[in-house]
Amino acid sequence: MAYLNLHHLRLFRAVAHDGTLTGAARTLNLSQSALSTQVKTLEASLGQDLFERRGRSLVLTEAGRLALDHAEAIFRTAEDLEATLREAGGGRRALRVGALATLSRNFQMQLLRPLIGRQDVEVVLRSGNQAELLRGLEAMALDMVLTNLAPARDAASRYLVKRISEQSVSLIGTPERVGPRHRNLTELLSTEPLILPTPETALRMSFDALLSRLRISPQIAAEADDMAMLRLLAREDAGLAVIPPIVVKDELASAALTEAAKLEDIEEAFLAVTLERRFPNPLVSELLE
Repeated sequence: MAYLNLHHLRLFRAVAHDGTLTGAARTLNLSQSALSTQVKTLEASLGQDLFERRGRSLVLTEAGRLALDHAEAIFRTAEDLEATLREAGGGRRALRVGALATLSRNFQMQLLRPLIGRQDVEVVLRSGNQAELLRGLEAMALDMVLTNLAPARDAASRYLVKRISEQSVSLIGTPERVGPRHRNLTELLSTEPLILPTPETALRMSFDALLSRLRISPQIAAEADDMAMLRLLAREDAGLAVIPPIVVKDELASAALTEAAKLEDIEEAFLAVTLERRFPNPLVSELLE
């Protein structure tokens, strides 16, 4: 039985990513003829043509696409093993967490608190948009992504999505704006300026659906895609903010802000996204369980 040469497979992957022998050879610091010979050797061992030439470019055949999928899985597993064993050999373990830039900092700290300050754990935090974070997860630069947006999944997806919390959402403002007089939700939404999440967020979509059901055209004072900015705008008395109370728990405790009304039908879901891995970081399971 012929054995698969992983060196040839790595060279094949480089050509597949570049699309040309010339560019891949330059990246690999090989001659074009040597690279071509080794790719042909791999094709011979597999009994399939992996590329077809179109002009100056090399395009994967159906067998080539299948081979590339398997090559990516093989090298991801190897990199995963290397990273896991490297961390296991040290005195401290690292947990690399990516969080959506708009996600509540209070929620993040509440979730990570069991690991913060532990002598045997280093917590590395990164923030960014959803696409950046998921790319980091795929590249195994992150162990877990915290988000309120469920990633798109299909039959080939390796994402594992766990719903870790649901938070209520309220209308929150300064005591002066809310006032001592009790007003119902419809009156508040109809008469007070509102501070809202931006339209592409899940929370805003739910809130817009509520406004549609109530047939209310709101007076929008401000929009922000960052929970911290919504909190600051509420403190500056720009209007009533649509926000989970956990985001402003300190302000509520000190009475700098107060809850005007609960939005009973709306919740903010918090999700932990991980990747299906043979050697998962044990700190992820420890935290989520």
